[in-house]
Parts: sequence; C-alpha cells; structure tokens
Amino acid sequence: MRNPGIKILDRYIIRKFLGTYFFSIALIIVIVVVFDWTEKTDDFYELKAPLNAILFQYYANFIPFFINKFSGLFTFIAVIFFTSKMAYQTEITAILSSGVSFRRLMWPYFISSLLIAMLSLGLNLWVIPVTSQKQVAFEAKYLKKRQNIRYDRHIYRQIEPGLFAYVRGYSGSDQRASFLALEQYKGNQMVATLEAAEAKFDPETRHWTAERYTTRTFDIDRTEHFEKHTKLDTLINLDATELGRVNELIKTLKIGPLSQFISQQKAKGSNMIGLIEVERQTRFSYPLATFILTLIGVALSSRKVRGGMGLHIGIGITLCFTYILFGRFFEEFAKSGVMNPTLAVWIPNMIYAVIAIYLYRKAPK
Repeated sequence: MRNPGIKILDRYIIRKFLGTYFFSIALIIVIVVVFDWTEKTDDFYELKAPLNAILFQYYANFIPFFINKFSGLFTFIAVIFFTSKMAYQTEITAILSSGVSFRRLMWPYFISSLLIAMLSLGLNLWVIPVTSQKQVAFEAKYLKKRQNIRYDRHIYRQIEPGLFAYVRGYSGSDQRASFLALEQYKGNQMVATLEAAEAKFDPETRHWTAERYTTRTFDIDRTEHFEKHTKLDTLINLDATELGRVNELIKTLKIGPLSQFISQQKAKGSNMIGLIEVERQTRFSYPLATFILTLIGVALSSRKVRGGMGLHIGIGITLCFTYILFGRFFEEFAKSGVMNPTLAVWIPNMIYAVIAIYLYRKAPK
C-alpha cells in the first residue's frame, strides 16, 4: 500500500484518539493512586516512610505498571467513545460520502495504535522491570504485608537434571538459610544427600558455606552410609536470585536477562519454564493486541445503531473483558504445563484477530 501521508483529517482523528486515551489513563491513575494511598497510609506513617520515597520510589515506579496494565482497555474505550461520537454527529458519514474509503479512514487509527503499541512494548521490555525492582524494594521496607513474602519459607528447586536443592528459612538481608539440602536422584531413586544447617551464600564467589554438614549415600540394596563433616565451602548452581518468588523475580528482569534466565532454567530441567515463558510471550502479545482492539472498536462504533453510544461502549467493554478472560484462562493452562506457552499466550490474539477482520468486512465502506 502507498503511504497516504498525514492529512488534516488524519491529524484530527489522531488528536482525538491520543487525547481521549491519555485523558482516560490519567484519570484512572489518579483514582488508583488515591485509593492506594488511602489503603497504605497507616503503614507509611507507622514505618516512617519519607515523603520523597513515597512519591519518587513508590508512586513514580507504580505509574508505568498501571499505564501498561490498562493500556488495552483504555485504547478500546477511547476508540469506542470518540468514534461513536463522530458517528452520531454524522462526521463518519460525511467523511465516507466525500470519497474516503473505510480502509483509508483506518490510517490515522493505525498510526495512533502504532504509537500506543510502541509505548506499551517499551514499558514491557525495559521500563517496568526496572521500576518493579524499585517498587519491590520500597514495599519490602515500608509495607508490613510485603516485608516477609519475598522468599517462601520452603524452597525446592531443580538445579540440574537429577539434582535438587531444598532451602528453608532463607533471609535475603544476610544471605543465610536455616537449612540447605542437596538431593541426588537416579531415576526415581535417591542415591545421595548433603544437609547443612545455617548455610550462607556468598554473592561474589557464588559459594555456599556452612560450619557443619552431613552426607548420606544409598547403595543398591538401600543401605545408608552416614558421615559428618566440617567447613562446607562448595559451588552450587543455585543463585540467590532464584530463591525469590518466581512470579516477582521474572517481572523485574528486562527482556535480555529474562531470555537468559529461561535458557538457564531449561538447562537445569526446571519445571518453571511454562511460567517464565508465559511472561516473555505476554510482553510481546499484549502490545500487538492494541491493533486488534482498535480495529474492533472502529468497526463497532463507526455506524449509528439504535441504543446510541452506550450500546457501543457496552458491546466493546464486553469484548475487551472476554479477551482478558481468555488470556488468563489459557495462561493457566500454559503455567501448569498442559499447553505450549507460546501457543497459549497468542491464542486470544488469533481469535480476536479473526473477529476484528469479520467486523471490519461488515463495517460501512
């Protein structure tokens, strides 16, 4: 297709689209911040959180997440709202009657969607992981509910095929665990274990150390051999960053480190691959949904129907929420290993792309 350039009509629609979108996002952020402040103000006061930390370490890093979280929904609402208004003021009819095709009318919508999708992609891949790190650090320090949930009490990880690590009572503040165990398996049989109390992790050498530890080995006839040792100092393929709750950890990784983390976990034979792969694929699929939702919004709201703008908005929000519901539904299948993560994440986009094309073909030409 030949690039039609940016005409007066295009600037008019782009201005309405982006203006409505950013106004809606700003409005919801103000509402969310007010409610969040009301909910957490007791913790801020009791734990003596400085005002500049609240504003610049917490809320400044809180906002990008919510911009991206509500981006698809408010792209859809913005399109429905101002396009319906144009339709009921007969602006759409006048534009099409002047010889402008419906496909040509979609050009400014495409440009606006591209800008929003690029914003969402940039936030997903690079900005939100950095802001999430700062937000998590603030919450761990100044919010009671978040102070002790960064690490599970009992952590069980596969660190390479056939070798598992169990960590109990890990504290990130002093890099120490109350108990560390390594379990070696052949098939379904345990063949050896190593157990140490008060194990400490050195982030520079990546060694785990302990004053005392015990080893157990099992013969073919299941005879157990037990030995006590002192001064454990060993390199284990288990970094302290992997001990955090995986859901929180992966949200703080930029796209490069996230891909490296996936490769690392695949080499270890980890059972968390589905969960991590869903996070990576979602970072790309969600921005692309901007185009699909925009196309559905324009196709639905560009003609007058009985029921007015409210009917358009009702149908649009229903479709948008079913899209989100489908996404969450298939993500759970992927995380549990029932479905391929890439396929599961992209299925809602495929389904709604078909719906968007159908509605576009039925829209006024």
